[in-house]
Amino acid sequence: MMSHAQRVAVIDVGTNSTRLLVADVEGRQVSEVERHSRVTRLGRGVDLSGQLSGEAIEAACEAIADYVSICHETGATTIDVIATSAVRDATNGSAFVAELRERFALAPRVLAGEEEAQLTYLGATSERLPVEPTLVLDIGGGSTELVIGTGKDISFHTSLQAGVVRHTERHLSTDPPTTAELESLAADIRALVEAAVVDQVAESPRAAIAVAGTPTSLAAMEMELDPYDPKRVHGHVLSLQSIQRLLSQLASAPLAERVQIVGLHPDRAPTIVAGVVILIEAMRIFGLDSIEVSEHDILYGSAIAAPQRAGNSPSQSH
Repeated sequence: MMSHAQRVAVIDVGTNSTRLLVADVEGRQVSEVERHSRVTRLGRGVDLSGQLSGEAIEAACEAIADYVSICHETGATTIDVIATSAVRDATNGSAFVAELRERFALAPRVLAGEEEAQLTYLGATSERLPVEPTLVLDIGGGSTELVIGTGKDISFHTSLQAGVVRHTERHLSTDPPTTAELESLAADIRALVEAAVVDQVAESPRAAIAVAGTPTSLAAMEMELDPYDPKRVHGHVLSLQSIQRLLSQLASAPLAERVQIVGLHPDRAPTIVAGVVILIEAMRIFGLDSIEVSEHDILYGSAIAAPQRAGNSPSQSH
């Protein structure tokens, strides 16, 4: 029987940003209808308090309310809501999930690290399957996913408790950060990555793809894009040397100057330094001297998987 495109929506409630993708999906092909991202910093303070703050929940809910109306306007048949690190780690994460059920009649899923890895890899490799072992790196607000795969098969994945919000809060309190703060941040990240990949016996990756706000911001900065252009960012290759140069520029600028940098969204300016350090340390440990930037992340992976999920479970009713 002929397959036809399905219009699906994915809302990703992340630690740093709350995002929406509405797309027509046919097999592994995703055609974007609408895409939005808002920095809501749901994970602010979670590393210290263990809880999602009331104002952070409110900011996320405001974004979700707007997204739900976009879903209805565009005629999405299913809305898949995924939540990651901040909601997973917070003691009141389940209360937040209950609130989304109650207020918006949504059925959010808090992803375990393994499913997060699978969906991230599925999204990043949706256009072309890697023919050699490829690292997919997703730097989030509270956790970072490292996935290595060839073709459709994942040979290794790990979820690091390292993220742009978590590690900014943990190490960077001076503006601009001091050399000592940057060194302790890098040492912390390096130790986390090394501990996670020490058992990585499969072959080392020969190529790498980076998704999420850190690499896309670096690509936009390198090309001095204003406004941001996802078509130019997608597929852009960043060299380790260039990333290190951008880190020096970002880390030496006080926040008031950093928000002015062309290509960097002002909302990302407070946490970008930690993101770049995570990217550099991961590339060093895997011996990579360049990385390809992709716009196709967990939103794409979830969109591709959504029709199958809808087929296996009672569909979302509105």
